Amino acid sequence: MADHDFEHNSADAGASATYPMQCSALRKNGHVVIKGRPCKIVDMSTSKTGKHGHAKVHLVALDIFTGKKLEDLSPSTHNMDVPNVSRKEYQLLDITDDGFLSLMDESGATKDDVKVPEGDVGDRIQKMFNDEGKDVNVIVLTAMGEECAMDCKEAPK
Repeated sequence: MADHDFEHNSADAGASATYPMQCSALRKNGHVVIKGRPCKIVDMSTSKTGKHGHAKVHLVALDIFTGKKLEDLSPSTHNMDVPNVSRKEYQLLDITDDGFLSLMDESGATKDDVKVPEGDVGDRIQKMFNDEGKDVNVIVLTAMGEECAMDCKEAPK
């Protein structure tokens, strides 16, 4: 409490990056934080323990940015952090030479700090925009201060 010299550099609405949720309330396809990474739950199971133990929840989840598989085992009565994940669609204006997407949201604000993702999505964005000359909308996923272009689709004319 005595630490009053905070630096506030963020310009968000003050929403926390995560919120707590009891393990037993988590659901498959929901999100959870495992080892400090925002993840999507792909499998979960509850095991009843012995006479005096607590039920345990076994979570299998994929990191939403890297796709890496993470697992966690914790008592069903414990709280786990759930990341605030937001999806936002942007119109693709350009792809810079250094591999960044130049994006615009519906209010006209531009965003130039999202990298072209590696793999299929990146290839598809490049192909649709550069080779096919289409108007492309890019879906950007944001969680815990990280952003990643997750998907793209042809913009409606």
